[in-house]
Amino acid sequence: MADIDWHRWAHSRSEGHSQRQCQAQRLRFLASPDSSGLEALRVVCAICPAGRSLAGISQKNILAQTGLSCPGTHPWDSESDEADPCEEKPRAVQRGASNVYFPITHSAIDIPAPEGLSEDDETVQKIVNNPLWPHFKDADGGPVSDNLKAAIALQCDVPEAFVEAVRRRHFDEVTTVSYPTDFDHDLSIAEWAAFSEPESVTNSKTFFVRRVDLGIGPDDPESLRKLRAGFSAVVVADRVREVRALEGFSRYEPVSGDGEEEQGGRFVSVNTHRRASWLPAVETYGEGIFIAVDEERVSAWEQLPSVRDWTRNIETNLGASFKADRLRGKSGPILLPRFVMLHTLAHHFIRQLSYDSGYNAASLRERVYARSHAPGLDLAPQAGVFIYTAAGDAEGTLGGLVRQGQPPNLAETLIRLLESAQWCSQDPLCADSTGRSLANLNRAACHACTLLPETCCEIDNSLLDRTLLIGEGDVPGFFRDVLQAALEESAGAVDPS
Repeated sequence: MADIDWHRWAHSRSEGHSQRQCQAQRLRFLASPDSSGLEALRVVCAICPAGRSLAGISQKNILAQTGLSCPGTHPWDSESDEADPCEEKPRAVQRGASNVYFPITHSAIDIPAPEGLSEDDETVQKIVNNPLWPHFKDADGGPVSDNLKAAIALQCDVPEAFVEAVRRRHFDEVTTVSYPTDFDHDLSIAEWAAFSEPESVTNSKTFFVRRVDLGIGPDDPESLRKLRAGFSAVVVADRVREVRALEGFSRYEPVSGDGEEEQGGRFVSVNTHRRASWLPAVETYGEGIFIAVDEERVSAWEQLPSVRDWTRNIETNLGASFKADRLRGKSGPILLPRFVMLHTLAHHFIRQLSYDSGYNAASLRERVYARSHAPGLDLAPQAGVFIYTAAGDAEGTLGGLVRQGQPPNLAETLIRLLESAQWCSQDPLCADSTGRSLANLNRAACHACTLLPETCCEIDNSLLDRTLLIGEGDVPGFFRDVLQAALEESAGAVDPS
């Protein structure tokens, strides 16, 4: 990132004047009332008559044609005094443009260790945080494992037997399911296990969850009984801690964060010299509600031909999108109908909770657990959402979400959000849409009905569709029967006189 060499730009085109190059750096910036846009702005030399307007300055190779090259500086890095060699062609962007900075962030929910491995034990934490611990943890034994164990014991000033005990307890108690090494970076696996089976984790000062129910009995209306059949678990999180880390950023085009170029974009790590073993992060505290839909029901629904064909059209647009790599990092290699349905449910859940709980929508966040896995991997299927608030102030501990997650509040909230999802002020344009937003990644979803502030959504308000949630025409939504029963009950309650 650097300012443009305006002296060279002013002298790069004569525009009817002499092309004499002067050494003076005195420039004047003029604005013309006769036109609008960048062509109305001119940079002229105060000494010679050379000058040039800013028309076309944002074109791809225009700066390279004028002889401007990338300086290779990192002005945001206070420890970097020297410029790195760079052969990339620079591009001009306006300071307020949205493509100046695409942050690449990662967030994780703090899941505590189970019984027998106290998170307050500083010695254990010192071993786990040792740089050699990941290599020792994954070692298969032999001299390499023994050397790593000895080095960790020496650096942490503990016996080697204690290091081995920590490793053994790590595998016996923390890792309840054996996951492939390639999925160690997929934090959704451990989070899904902790929320779907809250009894398997130990509650702590930063993570306290408990299972509740919808409070729906056999004598309740049919809509509520059908709603209960669609969900398999409801968990409220009285305390939750989220950590958000900044890995780096890109300019002009977003990248996935793997360090490789993508459609002209380039990943820039916040650790430009690769020296630090940490990333800048922020921790936030709050509360939340986790709901999981019934796996048997959602699997049967996904097998319907109309649902598969409808989702396949969205996946075709996803494959052609410049955000494909980033979005597939959340959805998995295959876009499942449950992901679009649950993502849309999460958005309407947040919108309804903003009315019922007292939190404003911008203070709530979502985590969608509906990721597909590569064929051949024996991993538990995911089908749920976690709506939570995680803020650095007291708003994250007001208790409003937990109260709404308990009976009978949650059932009423879910029924109301399904009813509100049926209507949009832009219908029928919204409901009949075959592609909205960037790269046509949304269907029946717009600002009037589904979209949220960018801070709420983990995938930039993409992959949303009310059709898969409530149904439309030949496409049955997952909750269509619940909505129809609720509407019939409402119609029956109206006095015909």
